[in-house]
Amino acid sequence: MSDLSALPRPEPRPGLEHEYAELGERLRGLLPCVEWPLHLPWIDAIRRLKAMRGATILAHSYQSPEIFHGVADVTGDSLALAEAAARCDSEIIVFCGVQFMAETAKILAPSRTVLIPDTAAGCSLAASITAADVRALRQRHPGVPVVSYINTSAAVKAESDACCTSANALQVVESMASPQVIFLPDRYLGQYVAAQTAVELILWQGSCEVHELFSAAQVQQTRERFAAQIVAHPECAPDVLAQADFVGSTTAMAGWLRKHRPQKVALITECSMADNLKSEFPQITFIQPCNLCPHMQRITLPNIYACLRDLQHEVTVDPSIAARARQSLQRMLGVGRRDRV
Repeated sequence: MSDLSALPRPEPRPGLEHEYAELGERLRGLLPCVEWPLHLPWIDAIRRLKAMRGATILAHSYQSPEIFHGVADVTGDSLALAEAAARCDSEIIVFCGVQFMAETAKILAPSRTVLIPDTAAGCSLAASITAADVRALRQRHPGVPVVSYINTSAAVKAESDACCTSANALQVVESMASPQVIFLPDRYLGQYVAAQTAVELILWQGSCEVHELFSAAQVQQTRERFAAQIVAHPECAPDVLAQADFVGSTTAMAGWLRKHRPQKVALITECSMADNLKSEFPQITFIQPCNLCPHMQRITLPNIYACLRDLQHEVTVDPSIAARARQSLQRMLGVGRRDRV
């Protein structure tokens, strides 16, 4: 993480509490009450600096509430943010997420300056496979198309025929019009998709370090103890998904909540997802068997401010890699979202 010890804390302007009363009310209950006065000067400073720079801040649903609600212009899952990057007209994009997401934004918006607040914000899935691994898979399975999850490096995307997200993985796989597809790197998402299609999937043994921590026993205990309905992300293990009332992407989870309005629900995904939904669904009690993504948590208000102030940590992608990766991403965007809500 960048050394921010010398970064002076923004001085609060008079009347900030009144100026940001609506935001403060929205964050009430999402943050410990002692944190709001500490976050507010940073939020104000970032918003003013963002306006001066003409920048757009994109934030993933796993970002903490003070970022997701406080400074982001566009929020959502990987597919929504990829779409937003592709159509963004700001000269500067600050990506509050992990490295592969910021790379994706740069690939889809090559003429924009894309910044990431912390270059060490990685992903266990993206780290689990290399471009050389994909080439080796192609040699072992000649003629079989490759679909790579968006949680991969630009170099892996460049070796793929198409990308997908958890929202449209099934559609992308079937759009290959092939009896076999190499699907990488998440084995659990691959198993989930394989159960819904006649296409034979050749899987890579990658996994998400956050979602693989959830166990079926933990989920069952949550249901029995709290009488909660279970909504799970398909990056979880199959025995966890078997316990769920609904399985879907982060955006689809929110859509399911809007439709069904359960009294109590446990979201089997990264903690901040539930934190950010509480303001939209105050009548729902969220039970959190909680796992935080350590990489998402590297993004903070101070390093967003430093990123904008100094225009630091620019994301670059080799043009030859970007051109091929862009084709894979555009194929994904052409398919869209299976469970768009």
